Amino acid sequence: MQTGLHIGLRAAQLVSAFVTLAVTAYVADWYNGDNLTSPPVQINWLLACSVFSIWSIGYLEGAKRFCPRAFHSFAALVLESANALFHLFGFVYLAVFISKLLFCWGSVCGAAHAGVAFGALGFLFWAASAALAAREVIRGETSPSSLHTAQRPAEASKEAVQEGS
Repeated sequence: MQTGLHIGLRAAQLVSAFVTLAVTAYVADWYNGDNLTSPPVQINWLLACSVFSIWSIGYLEGAKRFCPRAFHSFAALVLESANALFHLFGFVYLAVFISKLLFCWGSVCGAAHAGVAFGALGFLFWAASAALAAREVIRGETSPSSLHTAQRPAEASKEAVQEGS
């Protein structure tokens, strides 16, 4: 993945995850404190998605930079795709829940709507990241178990021609 795009995408994913974490935690706290009931599953799911996203970013960036042998491009693709799917299910699930409420008012309702919006943004960011990771895996741009990048077929044939002359 290109460095500028890669860093920007990770930063956007991290900001989206923290904002989603903040607004869904606010709604969950309102249910636990003011309403004296447990929060709906939809809120808990999106809350768990944001925590999983933060953990995933830590692995994807930390393993690639500090422990390259622990990083595998197929595992990264699966992790990024799972994050995209979790956010898709989370924001759709919460949007449907909010649309069926008889009333939705105040800052808690606004926070729940913000959770849907930032969950959708998280989905878009993770889907873009998964698409770029899939492109890398298909093209074979990274060698998962070594520290060097794999050669493309065109580069390998050029080297063979140069060695033969």
